[in-house]
Parts: sequence; C-alpha cells; structure tokens
Amino acid sequence: MRWVVLAAVVGLVAAGCGTTEPPRPNGALVPVGARDVVVEVSGEELLTGAAVATRDLDGTALVVNVWGAWCAPCRHEFPQLQRVHAETRELDVDFLGIDVRDNDREFAVDFVRDRQVEYPSLYDPAARSLLGFGKYRNATVPSTFVLDKQHRVAAVFYGGVLADELLPRVREVAAEASS
Repeated sequence: MRWVVLAAVVGLVAAGCGTTEPPRPNGALVPVGARDVVVEVSGEELLTGAAVATRDLDGTALVVNVWGAWCAPCRHEFPQLQRVHAETRELDVDFLGIDVRDNDREFAVDFVRDRQVEYPSLYDPAARSLLGFGKYRNATVPSTFVLDKQHRVAAVFYGGVLADELLPRVREVAAEASS
C-alpha cells in the first residue's frame, strides 16, 4: 500500500503538483480571465525612505522589476527598463522596482544613483513584498512583471529583459480597457 501512495505522490509531482495551467513562454500575455491579482505591495522607498504602496498607483498599468545590486543581469537590464520607462511616459503606466537581498542599503542606493533610475524602488532585503505576488512570490532575480490596471499579472519576464521584448507588452497592457 505504501508503494501505491508513493507512486501517486511522485505522479502528482511529475505532473506539476496537479496544476492544469500549461507553462507560458517568457513574457507571454496571460488571458484576462486567467490573471492573478497582486495583493497590495508596500514598503519603504530605497532613496527617500518614504512609504510606497501599489494602492497609490491604482488604475494604472504597472511594471514591477525585482532586482538586486549584486545581480549581474540586473546591471545589464536597467538601461533597457529605463528606455521602456521613457518611451511609455505618455501612457497610463507606472514603474516600481523591488530591491531584494541587498543588506547594504548604501550599496543599493549607489547602484540606483549611478544608473540614474527615474522610478522608485522598494528596499526589501528580505523580499517580503513578494508575498503579495501569490504564486509568483518565488520569482528569480531579476524578474519583471507587467500588471494590468487592476494590478493582475498580465505578463512575466524571468531573467534579464530587453526593451524590445518588454515595450510591446507594456503598450498592449496599457491599451487594454479597464475591466
């Protein structure tokens, strides 16, 4: 009997723990009805120490980038993110970084200042803010989430992202009607 139970457990694990959702390609648009809501993410802004919360950005599409100053791919993707940020200023889109696993705040501050990042980042060394991302809470670093105007996950990019990949998705999500 133990072998039957063990075989059933192994089968569930091999099948993706019973999930019926097929894996999506990196950056693929999630159909509206299948999007998961990101519960409020809040914390202390890296540079100013001011309180920042996604509720303050309600009604706008939101690009959330999870990064760390220690992360080599993050160093290469910041100019890409800056480009998308600049090219979507006229759209109803906000950007928010989440700095994780940087225990030396000044190192992270220098990282952002050196790169002249123009949007806020939460300082979250313990990555607790990622709990609000539900099934996406174990995101790799870097990861970039495109949230629709109801702050549901519309697309996810794992690993470093290029502007040419991210920009069309951000424009597409920003153009969606609020529903």
